[in-house]
Amino acid sequence: MSEKKFGLADLTNSIFNSLALPNTIDTLNLGRGEMRECLVLIDGMGQDVVKRYSDQFEVFNQVKFIKKLQTNFPSTTATSLSTLGTGVLPGIHGMLGYTVRVPRSDNRLLNALKWDERVDPLMWQKTPTLFERAANNSISVTHVAAKRYEGSGFTQAALRGAKYVGANGIDEMVSAVALALKPQPAFVYTYLNNLDSAGHSDGVGSDKWLTALQLVAEFIGKVIESVPIGTRVWVTSDHGMVNSTQQVVLGVDNKLLENVSLIGGEPRARHIYLTAGAEAEVIAQWREFFGTKVNVLSKAEAITSGLFGEQVSEDATDRIGDLIAIPNNDLILIDPARVREESSMVGHHGGLTNTEVEIPLLLA
Repeated sequence: MSEKKFGLADLTNSIFNSLALPNTIDTLNLGRGEMRECLVLIDGMGQDVVKRYSDQFEVFNQVKFIKKLQTNFPSTTATSLSTLGTGVLPGIHGMLGYTVRVPRSDNRLLNALKWDERVDPLMWQKTPTLFERAANNSISVTHVAAKRYEGSGFTQAALRGAKYVGANGIDEMVSAVALALKPQPAFVYTYLNNLDSAGHSDGVGSDKWLTALQLVAEFIGKVIESVPIGTRVWVTSDHGMVNSTQQVVLGVDNKLLENVSLIGGEPRARHIYLTAGAEAEVIAQWREFFGTKVNVLSKAEAITSGLFGEQVSEDATDRIGDLIAIPNNDLILIDPARVREESSMVGHHGGLTNTEVEIPLLLA
C-alpha cells in the first residue's frame, strides 16, 4: 500500500484545528500547542534544498524536521498559496496556475500574481479562506509580507480575512510577526520570496541564490528568537525548483501551435487552449512530437486522473486548458511571445518532479 501524501491543505487545516477552529481536521497529528501558531513560508525552498544545504546554516539545527509534504499540481506559487489559504485543493478553489484563460472572455489570460481589475477576486475564488473562518471565530489572524502585496487581487482571492501588515526588510517583518502573536489564540502567516526570485534569475546553487538562502536562514532564526514563549513556529514552502538546460519554443521549427488559440500556464506546466473540434488531433500531434519527454493530457484526462484533486468545480473545469503539458526532467516549453523572459530564467517550477513537488515541514 502506498504511503498517504499530505500537502498544504492538510497543514493549514491541522494548524487551525490546534487553535480550535470548527470544521477542521488535524490530519498531520500536530496536536495542540499553546494557542499561538506561526507559519513561515519560504517561496522556492523545496525539500531538496533543506536536504542539500541545511548543514551550511546553523538555523536548521534549531528546527526539527516533521515530515515531507507535497504540493498539488501545478507546483507554483499561485496554486500552492491558494491551497494553503483555503485549505482545499485546486479543483475546488480554482486557482489553477500562473496564468489561465478567463472563461467567456475575448481569449484573455488572468495572471494570478499580477491580476486583472476586470476580474473580481471574490467571485473568481469563492471558497471562504481559513483566515476568514478563523477571524470570524475570534482567532487573531495576521498576514505579514511585503507592502506591495497588500490589497492585490491575488491576496484578496487566496489569503483574504487576515489583518495585513506590510513590512519591507526582515527586521521589520520579524517585529511585526512578534507583535501579532501577543494575543491568544493567534495565528500569523509570513511570506518571503527572495530565494525564489534568485532561483529564477540565477539558478539554484548560484552565488546569488546562496546569498538569498543566508537571508532566509537569518529570517527564520530571528523569528524563532523573537516570538512569545510557547509559540510554535512552522516552516514550509510552496514548491521546489529545477535548473533548466533544455527548451522547446512552441511553434518555432515545429507545428505545435497548429489549432492553438492561447498559451497559458508557465514553462513547466502548460495550459494550452485549442480550436474547438481539434482537441484529439492536437493532443496526438503533441504526444508524437514529445514522446516521453512531456506528459500530455486532455482536459478530461487531467480531471479523471485527479491532477487537480478528487473534486473539480464547474468554475475550475472552465479554466483548465484543453491540453495540459507537463515536461519531465528539466525541459521547459517556451511561449513564443515570451521567449526573452522565459528563456532568461535559469530556475523553473510547476511540474511534477520530486524536486518541484516535495516541500519540508519544519518546527521550531
